[in-house]
Amino acid sequence: MQIAVTGSIATDHLMTFRGRFADSLVVEQLDKISVSFLADQLDIRRGGVAGNICFGMGVLGARPLLVGAAGEDFADYRSWLGRHGVVTDHVLVSGTRHTARFVCTTDDDMAQIATFYAGAMSEARMIELGPIHERWDLDLVLIGADDPEAMLRHTDECRERGIRFIADPSQQLAFADGPFIRKLVDGAEILITNEYESHLTSTKTGWSQDEIDSRVTTRVVTLGKDGAEIRTRGQEPVHVPVAGDVERVDPTGVGDAFRAGFLVGLSGGLSHERSAQIGSVLAAFVLETVGTQEYVVGRAGFLARVEAAYGAQASAEIAPHVRFARD
Repeated sequence: MQIAVTGSIATDHLMTFRGRFADSLVVEQLDKISVSFLADQLDIRRGGVAGNICFGMGVLGARPLLVGAAGEDFADYRSWLGRHGVVTDHVLVSGTRHTARFVCTTDDDMAQIATFYAGAMSEARMIELGPIHERWDLDLVLIGADDPEAMLRHTDECRERGIRFIADPSQQLAFADGPFIRKLVDGAEILITNEYESHLTSTKTGWSQDEIDSRVTTRVVTLGKDGAEIRTRGQEPVHVPVAGDVERVDPTGVGDAFRAGFLVGLSGGLSHERSAQIGSVLAAFVLETVGTQEYVVGRAGFLARVEAAYGAQASAEIAPHVRFARD
């Protein structure tokens, strides 16, 4: 199965604050907020939702197509992704803007305050999927958080060309209005959100949860420490718990890793349950690591973790569909 992933490509500046943001926030004064937090650590990492998802897929042996826009400073990042199995031929490189930048501070409660600079990402609206589809005969396109006009263009193209697509608007839901969200979601093969985004989607579109379910084939809702719920039209819901106890180091990129594993499972023809289990195990590796693409995964360790969390049968079914270049 040939999968393209569209979305942001960014550099992450990740800081840690030894304390609780909540201790410095006064609810009655939020309209006059002016606070700063002294961070004791800074890590500069590669990121962006499309970059993170493609990296995770590459780590597991897939060969995804990365579709997005970056700046001229993308050369090192491109090389890194290429060495991990990602096809970067269809990344548009801006001649005037830097690659997008994500600046995020995480406190001891794993709460986060972040700012995102779009930069070259705003030029993603210039990318056309048609030539990519003609070259690769795309089976599935994940449309992740990106320049809003690019997200709409990619969604419309998928409908026009009959390409199955996954709606994964994530962070853009906070800024989008109802008509925009309805255009992204309606007719998707799969809709992926977290629990908060699920309610936000319903509130902004005016659609009930049942109506949202009726407009997509499959609905995936990630529930944090409670795992993920998968609802497919005409089937019983499936709940997949998280992959056991983990050391919570940095939550940045955990959702992207889940999506990467889920897509690898789908590409191998596995069930939604098995695909989500792959995603949950990969997400655990990310949660235990600072940075969204710094984790190291080996075949034996990965499958052992699958077996510990989901049983020997799950590990046996998943094993033929994951490969690890680092082993």
